[in-house]
Amino acid sequence: MNKDYIIESLKKQIEGFKAETKSEKTGRVVEVGDGIARLSGLSDAMASEMLEFQSKSGTTFGVALNLEEDQIGAMILGEYEQIKEGDAVRSTGKILSVPVSEKIIGRVVNPLGIAIDGKGSITDSHELDTDSTQRTQMGNLCNPREISDKSAKIGGLKFYPIEKIAAGVIERESVKEPLQTGIKAIDSVIPIGRGQRELIIGDRQTGKTAVAIDAIINQKDGDVICIYVAIGQKESKVARIVAELEKNDAMEHTIVVVAGASDPASLSFIAPYAGCAIGEYFMDQGRDVLIIYDDLSKHAWSYRQVSLLLRRPPGREAYPGDIFYLHSRLLERSAKLSKEFGGGSITALPIIETQAGDVSAYIPTNVISITDGQIYLEADLFYKGIRPALNVGLSVSRVGSAAQIKAMKKVAGKLRLDLAQFRELEAFAQFGSDLDESTRKQIERGQRTVEVLKQDQYEPMPVANQVAIIYALTNGYLDDVAVADIQKWEKDFHSYLKDAKQDVLDLIAEKKEITEEVEEKLKKAIDEYKEIYSNDQ
Repeated sequence: MNKDYIIESLKKQIEGFKAETKSEKTGRVVEVGDGIARLSGLSDAMASEMLEFQSKSGTTFGVALNLEEDQIGAMILGEYEQIKEGDAVRSTGKILSVPVSEKIIGRVVNPLGIAIDGKGSITDSHELDTDSTQRTQMGNLCNPREISDKSAKIGGLKFYPIEKIAAGVIERESVKEPLQTGIKAIDSVIPIGRGQRELIIGDRQTGKTAVAIDAIINQKDGDVICIYVAIGQKESKVARIVAELEKNDAMEHTIVVVAGASDPASLSFIAPYAGCAIGEYFMDQGRDVLIIYDDLSKHAWSYRQVSLLLRRPPGREAYPGDIFYLHSRLLERSAKLSKEFGGGSITALPIIETQAGDVSAYIPTNVISITDGQIYLEADLFYKGIRPALNVGLSVSRVGSAAQIKAMKKVAGKLRLDLAQFRELEAFAQFGSDLDESTRKQIERGQRTVEVLKQDQYEPMPVANQVAIIYALTNGYLDDVAVADIQKWEKDFHSYLKDAKQDVLDLIAEKKEITEEVEEKLKKAIDEYKEIYSNDQ
């Protein structure tokens, strides 16, 4: 080859060469253990900034939480065993985000947005460049400077930051549209509206998760996207829930976010925020979202663990001083947006586990004060066979009948008062012979009300059927039916309506109020069924 040609070629390459300079802020790991690392040399790091740990086995991400004079305390996202003292750590100038898209519906993901249901990746690898693919797998980072308003796009994928300031007062409107749970005791007495935050509280094994799962199943064939966030739950329990949702065709509108009991505390800590970020993606499209946090007691425990390991000063019950802010900044992101801002909503059903029915403990009182009401499930009622074990006296919805259709509002108006009075008189029920006529009738009506409000798990009921049975109850049509036969009577009544009087149910669902026409048809249907029922006896 010609020597001059080679020299000329080299000259051209040298002339076209452009040096790229890149500055990186790097520090060192001083101490690591129990999912926490203490770092030196990152004096410019910001609070909640993502950090990149470089170890022999690969890259792991963490979050800067403590900014001290000469050190930084960081929480490691994932396994920390491979990180050693002296390893390099780099600040990224980025915040933790989750990938969001329509493809995530029907999937089970971890708090970093990575699918863990064995059905393959949520995103196709060709959608992202190599760098962002790695970042999706390792922690889904996006630069705050790239976030115009609420989200960032990287390689065609949308990312939502897990921490975000809640919508302001101007962006919201009052909660007035019902979110039907399919549970008679809730939809009639403690109604939930779209955009509301309703706490589910009670001791362990009293049916808290069952109430939430029934609410998800009831959204089937509706317009609500459901997100179930499992925080520190046993993987076997989550697997059973997913199987039940699939069995009831509810996974078609549901996303499950899992931070299992065997996962690090850091993942349990970020799980509800990640679930909320996914919900905000759909809310920003003007859609309605139902999100369940199961449960925030374990979330508080995980944050307490991280805080104590970071040597933050402990407060009451060893929780850090900002434990209230932990939950308030999460639950305030649930809202009903006004039409000018898209009209979407996030309805939150946080779950709190009490110890021996103590609702005055630290975390329960905190969350009660943040939410718009609570559904209190009582162990004593549960053991008596009253399920859902709803204590009407301690349960409340601060939105009230604004979140009910007019038909339900009319038929269930007296239900709460009747139940509360029955609870007071129940103690005297054993002395039936000594009671006056009006008290005896009240107790008998209360017993029938309790029977009607019982409901099997995974069997949510359409609102039209609820209106029909509660109308029959409050108007005395069940007074001559033996208490022991109430549930059979109701079951057969719903079958009769479905087979012979579907037009009545359709009319209630269409009109959503008890007009003269609806009432006349409903009375006729009940009378005809009572005649058939009495002839069968």
